[in-house]
Amino acid sequence: MSQFFGIIPTPPPFKAKSLVFELKARLDWGEPALTIIDARDRTEFNLRHILGAIPMPMSELVDRAEASLENSRDIYIYGDTDEETYQAAEKLRNAGFQNVSELRGGVAAWRALDYPVESISK
Repeated sequence: MSQFFGIIPTPPPFKAKSLVFELKARLDWGEPALTIIDARDRTEFNLRHILGAIPMPMSELVDRAEASLENSRDIYIYGDTDEETYQAAEKLRNAGFQNVSELRGGVAAWRALDYPVESISK
């Protein structure tokens, strides 16, 4: 078997802070071993969220994450602001989650690049 001289694409590496195009590239790569968490309140989540994100509001974040995710799982998290995203990520890191990435810009950045979002109608 011959070498491909570095032309085989690889997914972007996992980082503590990620830009939306890095998460999108990883999703497009077809790497399902990750979870996207929306730490905003349920009303905001229902209005619009990143396709595939799961709701875990700040008040329930650690309890729900501990109940449903392995602490070695790759987690991308976002809130209303980058500061809220940082706070949510720190809660998970302090709870023992090892691979938590703050998704910079959240839904607004995701939408700015016309990436898929979904909403839940009542």
